[in-house]
Amino acid sequence: MTPAGEPLSGLRILVGRARHQAAKLSSSLRALGADVLEIPFIEIRPPRSYEPLDSALERIAQYDWLILTSVNGVGALSCRLKALGIAPDELSHVQVAAIGPATREAVEDVGLAVAVVPGQYVAESVVESLAGRIEGKRVLLARAKVARDVIPRRLKNMGARVDVVEAYQTVSPEASRGRLRSVLRQPGRRPQVVAFTSSSTVRNFVRLAGGRTHPAPGAFDGIRFASIGPVTSATLREFGLPVDIEASEYTIEGLTRAIVERCGVAGRSAVRPGAH
Repeated sequence: MTPAGEPLSGLRILVGRARHQAAKLSSSLRALGADVLEIPFIEIRPPRSYEPLDSALERIAQYDWLILTSVNGVGALSCRLKALGIAPDELSHVQVAAIGPATREAVEDVGLAVAVVPGQYVAESVVESLAGRIEGKRVLLARAKVARDVIPRRLKNMGARVDVVEAYQTVSPEASRGRLRSVLRQPGRRPQVVAFTSSSTVRNFVRLAGGRTHPAPGAFDGIRFASIGPVTSATLREFGLPVDIEASEYTIEGLTRAIVERCGVAGRSAVRPGAH
């Protein structure tokens, strides 16, 4: 009998967040009874150079808006403010847009106020939330080295002057390659669900698992793929992978709820070996 409050009891779930960020999702899933495997699909590293970010922060008085699209970006911002000796109150004139609640919380922890959190936690919603507010304004966007061009392109079309600076980069951790392939080969350890929290985790998962562009046929039979939101889902489909589970709220909490709804004990009979 499944213990009360453990709807994911006996379900093996692979979490591929960066090592320092996996705890929240993993602990939530374990609390619900899941057997959680952690193999990072991404690693967060400093940018090749902090010079562009430092230069922008030293000229922060020139900016009207600061857009932060991840907790990692906030971490880089905080690090460089301290390194440059810039106090948070020197940014008090800047309006900050944070892509979601976790990013907002991180911004507030730095000592900055958040003016805008979009209704949906994707780039398109960030743009929509700034409509009518940024024409003629100067905007600083601090983000990962590789990111979609939606925000800068659309804000420029709306009349903003946008500077994009690299705050950090995500790389594929080679140390995970052997561990991932070993887990996928062993029936007793092979996950029944893989949780993806960004497009980068999808791309690197496929790469680490052995596929250059698309996985080999049957490589992931019997595994369900869980996505944190539509952008990540689109990347799964680009690689020919199914989106079995998609969070309706694009947060760790939303992803956890979606996994429970689709793969909890009540619906477990719907999971058939060899089927998605």
